[in-house]
Amino acid sequence: MKKRTLVISVLTTIMVLGVAALAMAAGEGDAAAKSTTGLIMAASVIAAGIAVGGAGGGCGAGMGSCARGLLEGTARNPEMAGKLTVSMFITFALIETFTIYALVIGLIALYANPFLG
Repeated sequence: MKKRTLVISVLTTIMVLGVAALAMAAGEGDAAAKSTTGLIMAASVIAAGIAVGGAGGGCGAGMGSCARGLLEGTARNPEMAGKLTVSMFITFALIETFTIYALVIGLIALYANPFLG
């Protein structure tokens, strides 16, 4: 399982760096402005990828831990299954908002970047 996670992480990093290289090549204007704009765009792409990837991974781990707790609690006390399920779905919604916030911040860094003027 750890080997597959490592492979996915390496492939994701390669994809992010590839997109960053394309962003660096997409600058317009003279050479100095092109270099600065491309560098800022590349940094924005990398930052957005790390933010969304980190939030997604952390939230996935949190949801898995929450589901494991629900199953263990239900196995110990089957009468509480309904209340535990409601609590689990509320927790899932709160965890998922963190991922959505990271996605919004990543999209702002990509499309509404104040440093690109």
